[in-house]
Amino acid sequence: MINAGKFFDGHNDLLLRLWVNHADDPVTPFFAGREQGHLDFPRMRQGGFAGGLFAVFVPPVAWVAGERKLEVSSLEAQHDALAIAEAQIAILHRLADESAGRARVCRTATDIEQCLQQDVLALVMHIEGAEMLDAELTLLDRFYQQGLRSIGPFWNLPNRFGVGVNGSFPGSPDTGDGMTAAGKALIRACNEKRLLIDLSHMNEKSFWQTAELSDAPLVATHSNAHALCAQPRNLTNAQLDAIAASDGFVGVNFGNAFLRADGQRNADTSLNEIVKHLCFLLDKLGEERVGFGSDFDGISVPESLGDVTGMPALFAALAAAGIDDALQEKLAWRNWLRVLKRTWGQ
Repeated sequence: MINAGKFFDGHNDLLLRLWVNHADDPVTPFFAGREQGHLDFPRMRQGGFAGGLFAVFVPPVAWVAGERKLEVSSLEAQHDALAIAEAQIAILHRLADESAGRARVCRTATDIEQCLQQDVLALVMHIEGAEMLDAELTLLDRFYQQGLRSIGPFWNLPNRFGVGVNGSFPGSPDTGDGMTAAGKALIRACNEKRLLIDLSHMNEKSFWQTAELSDAPLVATHSNAHALCAQPRNLTNAQLDAIAASDGFVGVNFGNAFLRADGQRNADTSLNEIVKHLCFLLDKLGEERVGFGSDFDGISVPESLGDVTGMPALFAALAAAGIDDALQEKLAWRNWLRVLKRTWGQ
């Protein structure tokens, strides 16, 4: 039996935050609680966070320097994408290995379902931006063996696989060239391994190339509706139609800049803005193809949500909007399990 109020989340940047702020000992602050950010184990329990896709992300040097209050020049020589990715993967596994049974790295949808039933935190390894991969994809097998089950080839910046979406508000997702030959090979390799391909940071050309190349459901793990908020990162109606046609999925992003009609990062944002995007996507995609992709620890969220402990307030807002318990359960975790089973095959 899976308790009401639990949810599975399509995207967070906890591993990045632990790597930046607690590289020597990420386990203690995670399980004891940390003052910063949106996620740690005590707050996850309080908010009903039962599992999710945990991003392995190599940030720009300037961002890391700012977070660590260092000069960019002092970090440039150490900023090795593969080493950073491996460090974050090691953190993911430490959280499971040193959890005393409270967390588990999941490789199948069945694993996730068992974690939900057993009240164990389900950790799924996701790559956001494939800078650490070589063009020949010789590292992909290694990462798969370590638990990789989901990959977004791009973040906002170009890499050897193509160009991520990177435009200003208001704007179209048609922000540049699409995928390189290596990027197309990566899509095919993901299909062969039955890895989920994340569309959330793809520009329009890469999106449509993926739709043509991939035989898997089209999934955007943390994106919203462009019709309601004209951020280039959000999905147009044509893109949503393609996702629906593939029996795919969209996880709604809780970031203020992706919710608000004015595109501002202002935290004075109503929870109803999240509800609006959920309802719009339900109308476009159907009740089986929408869920959560919070972007916790990666973006500013509504002050009325605050962090993961604010999730009961979001469920209350959904109820006030007329979304019944059965549909809330689909949004919370059933729809994620459905699309992961279709993608992974187990």
